[in-house]
Formats: sequence, C-alpha cells, structure tokens
Amino acid sequence: MTGSAGRCTIQVPFTGEPSMAEQPHLDDETLAFAERVFDLARHGNADELAPLLQAGLPANLRNSNGDSLLMLAAYNGHLEAARLILQHGGDPELANQRCQTPLAGVIFKGDTAMIDLLLEQGADVNGCPEGGKPPLMYAAMFDRSDILQRLLQAGADPTATDGEGNTALKLAMAMGATDAVALLKGQLKH
Repeated sequence: MTGSAGRCTIQVPFTGEPSMAEQPHLDDETLAFAERVFDLARHGNADELAPLLQAGLPANLRNSNGDSLLMLAAYNGHLEAARLILQHGGDPELANQRCQTPLAGVIFKGDTAMIDLLLEQGADVNGCPEGGKPPLMYAAMFDRSDILQRLLQAGADPTATDGEGNTALKLAMAMGATDAVALLKGQLKH
C-alpha cells in the first residue's frame, strides 16, 4: 500500500498484486506515524521500535526511496536497532530504489560490525539486485581493502559482473582505488 502527504510515502508489502485502485488512501495521521517509525530506525531507537514490531509493524516497511527500516538503521550505524529489525523478519536483501541492499549501504559507510551482523543474518555476499552491483564492487570502488578481505573470506566472487559487464577489479581501476586493485589482482592470480 502507498500513500503520501508532505514528504512521506510508505510502501507496505502486500500478499498478491493489488492494483493502485485497490490500495487504500492513507490519512495524515497514518503518514505521520510512518514518518516517526522511519525516524526511529534512522536514529536507532530500538527501545521504541521493539514494541511496535512486537505489535505487528511490518519489519520490511519501506519509505518513498524504497529504504527499509533495516536499511535506515544499518546505514546509520545502529547495530541494536538493525539486530532487532532482523529478529522481526527484516529482509537483508531488500533493495531500495537505487538498487542497493543494506549490505551495499553499510559497505559505503565502512561499518565492519554491521557488515558482520548482516552477513551472519543472511545477507548474500554475492547478492545483486536487478540494476545493482554485488557488494564486493562497492568495497572495491571505495577502496575498502579491509572490507574486501572480509567479503572474499565470506565467499564473494571476484569475477562477478554487474548488468553492464563490470567486475570489481574494473571498477576499482576506474575509481583509482589502488589498494583494492592490488588486492583483487592478487586474489585473481590464485
């Protein structure tokens, strides 16, 4: 279901494929509540999120950018809130409108503790949403060799390509990510 008022739009997962005409209009009060929920995740307020999730708030609620509660908590470095959302069924593979999963967003930020949590909770180290890039490519582009090592040890495929045929090595070279280039070249020799 979607609805908007002001700057907030929400996306709630449906079981089935309802047409836009079948989707209920959301009133301003509901949209304000949704905005508050997104802010709780963004600011890592696990204490306030917990009772909402326990009461049935969808763990995969997404905002107008397609950012899930997990994406907002993880990207902003809130480990406990991310763990809570995962425990309530948050999908670590749910991509936003930029074709980024929470793992991709966290790689950009360089948060190794969050990367470990997402991997432990089922994030696909080789996951690539349509139109997106596998996680290894983000680590390569931003020259995060420590994260590259972590992902490779977790089974990331250094030969994987995105929809344009790019590899992590090709993107690292294009970005001038010298440490990533050296690491990936060494990995590919094996």
